[in-house]
Amino acid sequence: MTAKSIIIIGAGLAGLATGCYGQMNGFKTKIFEMQTKPGGVCVSWKRHGYTFDYAIHNLFGIISSSADNKVWRELGALHGLKTYSFREFVQIEDTDGKAFTVYTNLDELERHLMALSPSDKEKISEFVKVCRRFSGYDIFAAMGGGFGTMIRLLPVLRSLMKYSKITVEDYAKGFSDPFLQKAFPTIEYDVPGVPVLIPMIFLSALNKGDGGWPIGGSLALSKNIERRYLELGGEIAYRSKVVKILVENDNAVGVQLEDGSQHLADIIVSAADGHSTIFGMLDGKYVNDSIRAYYKSYPKTISFGFEVWYGVNREFRGEPHSLVLFQTEPVTFEGREYNRLDVEIFNFDSSLAPPGKTVVKVVLDSNYDYWHKLSKDTKAYTEAKRRIADIIAERLDTRFSGFKDQIEAVDVATPVSVEHWLAAYRGYCVPYPAPKEFAKAVSKNGVSKTLPGLQGFHMVGQWAGAFYSTNQVTSMGRDLVKQLCKKDNKKFVTTTAD
Repeated sequence: MTAKSIIIIGAGLAGLATGCYGQMNGFKTKIFEMQTKPGGVCVSWKRHGYTFDYAIHNLFGIISSSADNKVWRELGALHGLKTYSFREFVQIEDTDGKAFTVYTNLDELERHLMALSPSDKEKISEFVKVCRRFSGYDIFAAMGGGFGTMIRLLPVLRSLMKYSKITVEDYAKGFSDPFLQKAFPTIEYDVPGVPVLIPMIFLSALNKGDGGWPIGGSLALSKNIERRYLELGGEIAYRSKVVKILVENDNAVGVQLEDGSQHLADIIVSAADGHSTIFGMLDGKYVNDSIRAYYKSYPKTISFGFEVWYGVNREFRGEPHSLVLFQTEPVTFEGREYNRLDVEIFNFDSSLAPPGKTVVKVVLDSNYDYWHKLSKDTKAYTEAKRRIADIIAERLDTRFSGFKDQIEAVDVATPVSVEHWLAAYRGYCVPYPAPKEFAKAVSKNGVSKTLPGLQGFHMVGQWAGAFYSTNQVTSMGRDLVKQLCKKDNKKFVTTTAD
């Protein structure tokens, strides 16, 4: 019997994972990728000897007791890579020099918070106690699993529900200390409405050593999974942009590339941008109210939408890897004012820069329409990027004296950049919350793992699931192949790279 064939659109982590598990289970798979290298969002590139990394902040599943570690071993993701665990999640610094260090060790964090604000002892104890309790559970893996994994969380389910309904901003109001009220909401970047549950889960995992950085960064991780996929017998066609999904009698049968060539398969899986897939490759023919409403509900500003990297002739020895720097005077950007800068210092990974040098990244929210309009004039667009990079460098110079003169390389990514390299609608590199009336359904089932009225077609990845976790998008590929095996009355099997 001839093996079923699967065409996968996109060589991001979700697409590569789907291909790996497909090959493990006897499917014949081929990935079509528009770019020249794997990773999708999980990617990095070189500028003047520096490597600028786009995606990873903390990778979970790095300890053997984690369920996600099993997936990484199956995908060969960490094979040959060392991992680095951070002492601090982030350090938040006020304009008067006061600092709140969010230590990953909960004992150290509690002592530090008590010293910062003894009057908030009860609130601090509550926060740390919940984080410690969560540390006894593999919550990240359970959140990406089905009923069998979720049932393991029953002892902490009440706490999970309670803190999922309280935003970080609202939780911070319970502190009496003005600095903690100001600093606490910035733990999770500048993403409004984030439940306090999220930093609790992050810290619970980091406390037990599960979470950190793969030395080499995003591309090293992606290249490892690509290698695993090819070793399993899979095929990848780079510089092969899919422009159309071929459909016959409401059944997906193949894809058409930009060059006009057509390729057929029994099953079509898109790991590409959701809007480009549904409203571009499929002409919006297979949608329902929730899908239509979701893609119309995009917020005006994009979290992580604007990123600027600096290659700096400096070691930054002893500095935290992540900083929130409150500003005496706000930074004006896209006509809005920012009272702080979110900074990442890659001083822990010597593979990203020449000896004695370091990559520094700053992240801001951004507005697609602002940059899209500017991009019509190449000179104006380039000058605007350079101008904001210079302004940020000036601000960083006040914290790191001499910073401006030590810069050797600069690169900037706007929403237009993301639109270009990911074919991402309006430059969204991460999905956004679902409209309230569909939020519960999306939380449970994702946005578009399948499409109404279309057979032989599936979606995996952050847009299908409406989340942006490297762990969860790879697990989606695993879950899909497991589902396909069940449909064919086949036993789902996995092997590990080692």
